[in-house]
Amino acid sequence: MEIKRNILLNPGPATTSDTVKFAQVVTDICPREKEFGDIMEFVSKELTSFVGSNDEYTTVLFGGSGTAAVEAIISSVVGDNTILIINNGAYGKRIVEMAEIYNLNYREYNSSPTEEINLSVLEDLIKAHNSSNEKTHISHLAVIHHETTTGILNDIKSIGEICNKYDIEMIVDAMSSFAGIPINMHKMNITYLASSSNKCIQGMAGISFVIANKESLEKTNSIKPRNLYLNIYKQYLYFKDNYQMRFTPPVQVLYALKQAIIEAKKETIEKRYERYEACCKILWNGLDKLNLKRLVSEKASSMLLTSIIEPKIEGYSFDSLHDYLYNKGFTIYPGKINSEDTFRIANIGQIYPENMVKFVEILEEYFIAIVKYQK
Repeated sequence: MEIKRNILLNPGPATTSDTVKFAQVVTDICPREKEFGDIMEFVSKELTSFVGSNDEYTTVLFGGSGTAAVEAIISSVVGDNTILIINNGAYGKRIVEMAEIYNLNYREYNSSPTEEINLSVLEDLIKAHNSSNEKTHISHLAVIHHETTTGILNDIKSIGEICNKYDIEMIVDAMSSFAGIPINMHKMNITYLASSSNKCIQGMAGISFVIANKESLEKTNSIKPRNLYLNIYKQYLYFKDNYQMRFTPPVQVLYALKQAIIEAKKETIEKRYERYEACCKILWNGLDKLNLKRLVSEKASSMLLTSIIEPKIEGYSFDSLHDYLYNKGFTIYPGKINSEDTFRIANIGQIYPENMVKFVEILEEYFIAIVKYQK
């Protein structure tokens, strides 16, 4: 069976291989059977092994989008102390909204969505808060690794060093960097990491997961649960004893995730990032040729997603650009920043340099058509 191949240049769900798609076509099975428990054990342990040791860390699986994993962490691991949230985009802002909803003690550190975080200012804030608030000192820090609002890559290694200095547990939303950029949780001092099945791991949407330091996770058992479905400790405890989720899992999506993990291991994360980088460089060269400006500097960029400032050309509109590309098999995404009109092109998923070369050709076709129209 041949499946039409669309190239998704949005920041997720990403383009998948046919083998991942076909992995969902399986015999019906009750998810409480041991056979299916073996699938979930494989998925959990292999996801952990991409970023750390199974002796030190564990992966807790949830049915749901990536936001479910982030909310599980925010609602489950922070007690009466303060969480510091770095907000430099839409997804940092979303964590602030979660902290508000769960009535947590939190401090918000606002940083530019297009420039690197000022680490000195960040450390000064931590130092000042913890010296004057003994009862509600900062015990946790939450940060987005790859902020797909703009394509900026936050320096979690340096932030992790600051957290280590002040005995703070770091929470990292690695939604669109996990399995795309090499991550070492131990070396980067990451206590909790959230991601999902449909980004750089190149599986299907429907599973989110938390990779947690076991020692820290065990200590959360004394925190009164703030919700039922998303409580990490309860989910972890049940899975540890049964290799089962407490509630019905997305069965077919887990089979697809198993296949995606197999393919990621075969390619290796390092080689996958090289492929993503190669696609990005082709894109950037094409943008330069068309005189389209990027929002984020090369130094601050993830090279997984590029925000492009919309050109002030008569006849141009994002909708017309989107539709032109969509009709030729490529999907792009609008911008997500209020201060500038942009559109975004991601280069994650099962895409290759030859796909990006073709995309750039079609992008050029679109702008040439506009110029002709103006004549």
